[in-house]
Amino acid sequence: MQVQKLRLQRGWSQQQLAELSGLSTRTIQRIENGQTPSTESLKSLTSVFEIDFSSLAQEHDMQASTSSVSKDEQLALAQVRRLRRFHLQLALYVVVITGLAIVNLTGSSEHWWFIWPALGWGLALLIQAASAFEFAPFFGARWERKQVEKRLGRRL
Repeated sequence: MQVQKLRLQRGWSQQQLAELSGLSTRTIQRIENGQTPSTESLKSLTSVFEIDFSSLAQEHDMQASTSSVSKDEQLALAQVRRLRRFHLQLALYVVVITGLAIVNLTGSSEHWWFIWPALGWGLALLIQAASAFEFAPFFGARWERKQVEKRLGRRL
């Protein structure tokens, strides 16, 4: 971000920039982390850095225009995270249920009690798989997006 670059070029801390600009340190942190600043904050910063207002404002306008791409990227990232969580849970399921089966079958093989946790956890895994792989339409991101658009009164 340009604000952070300008601040570091001058050797200022966030606290020093906050004092010079009349903004809070938290506001400086938010701006440097990519949050869109208000016009007043931009004006304060441009006067402290002695630069043109349009150069800072233009950078923030470009960030706002790329937000639609980042929303799609966020949806894709959320999908990948769901897949990762499912695969981790599946691996844990196999290890734990195998361990329970070994304990059960070596101790008392007349009653197979390990079946009950396997069935319960297996059902939960099926529901998680439906969400991760979008088997059921009401578990996926597309369904969520449709519902949000419907409630906002927009058409897809």
